[in-house]
Amino acid sequence: MCGVPLVIAATPIGDPADASPRLRAALESADVVAAEDTRRVHRLATSLGIRIGGRVVAVYDAVEQGRAAGLLDRVADGDTVLLVSDAGTPLVSDPGYVLVTGAIARGLAVTVLPGPSALTAAIAIAGLPADRFCFEGFLPRRVGERRTRLAELAADPRTLVLFESPRRLASTLADLAMAFGADRSAAVCRELTKTYEEVRRGTLAELSEWASGHEVRGEITVVVGGADRAVDETDDGTLRDEVAAAVAAGSTRRDAVDAVAGRHGLPRRRVYSAALGESSSARP
Repeated sequence: MCGVPLVIAATPIGDPADASPRLRAALESADVVAAEDTRRVHRLATSLGIRIGGRVVAVYDAVEQGRAAGLLDRVADGDTVLLVSDAGTPLVSDPGYVLVTGAIARGLAVTVLPGPSALTAAIAIAGLPADRFCFEGFLPRRVGERRTRLAELAADPRTLVLFESPRRLASTLADLAMAFGADRSAAVCRELTKTYEEVRRGTLAELSEWASGHEVRGEITVVVGGADRAVDETDDGTLRDEVAAAVAAGSTRRDAVDAVAGRHGLPRRRVYSAALGESSSARP
């Protein structure tokens, strides 16, 4: 592999003081700084009292594919290219995957300067099991697609971590409560490491009610406790009632069946049969 690496560097998610000495040195010495937002990386340098020594190039989702080859050519020629996102670790719901996989394919070295991440910060502070967790990034924006994905996740015993925009937080929490059950424990982590850091813990029903009644702002990470590992023995009548309640609340029957099946960890076919009033043994 080439000795000069593509450097993937984590940047502060809020407090500039979280910048590591290695990040400071890399910003000053890199030949090229590939930044998700050039304005933010310049502001970060100003906050740190340093000067970026090399050329700053914008690398966000829409342009990464087109600029990757040129940046990797620079690495191959012996230049150091430093990749940074707006905040946190690149590739974690941020640009960088095209660059990293391209570098690997060309036999170029890749290294990382580890540091801040909203994902690990939230799982550490949420007060929920952190020995096993899954990260979903941003859920689908379309309601139907989001509910389908949550139905697939509802029976997972691992703690769930996801990012969400303030604008969609209330509707996502409501969908989580419908899919996972209103009593599932969760935490909403807002503006971590920043001046107005806030962590709200409670059930999904409580957090949904809070979010729907407040103007929530800032960067949001949601952490949700995993499903109970116990075998679900819910009878068909209860399943039918839960589907009916979800439909009455505005869900389509398909989404309601998916949500109830995910919540109980049951095959969708069984819940669908129960919703139709059929015996679970009547269908193959």
